[in-house]
Amino acid sequence: MRITGYKSHGVAAAAALVNAVTSTGGDDSADALRRILRDNEFFWRQFRDGDADDFRAWGRTLRPFFEAASVEDAMALLNGLLLQVPMHPHLADHEPHGLHMHYAPPSSRLPDRFRATTLMNLAELIVEHGLTRTGVCAADGCDRVYADTSRAGRRRFCSESCANRTNVAAFRARRRT
Repeated sequence: MRITGYKSHGVAAAAALVNAVTSTGGDDSADALRRILRDNEFFWRQFRDGDADDFRAWGRTLRPFFEAASVEDAMALLNGLLLQVPMHPHLADHEPHGLHMHYAPPSSRLPDRFRATTLMNLAELIVEHGLTRTGVCAADGCDRVYADTSRAGRRRFCSESCANRTNVAAFRARRRT
């Protein structure tokens, strides 16, 4: 199973939420959380300001997954969450995704649907790739997380700016020596 297209939205949304809630300089305002949902093709119009605390709590809950030192640690966390998060998988067929799985019924609250989807997509990601595609940014001084859903799977930075800054610093250090 490849974590591309529709499935990558849950993985990217999980990383974006963790960064908004737990990273230095993150923005966990209701508008920022709504933007994360919109950018990752969740039903963002259903977001209510009162849902923000549920999303913030979920971001804090998922941070240890991205910091996991071993697949066993990540599995233990996800398995515990799989027992806690209510799920009722069913097939859905709507635009723009066509036929796909939903992990919570449409009657569930948006935070519950978000938790179920991100949890299942992260679980599928480590089943397919282990921990090679998730982590904390490798740039000095950056505490943001990343999830790589690209074909190559070589990402180690949260953004191109962190990658460029690190690469420029390494280049300058090599030139000095």
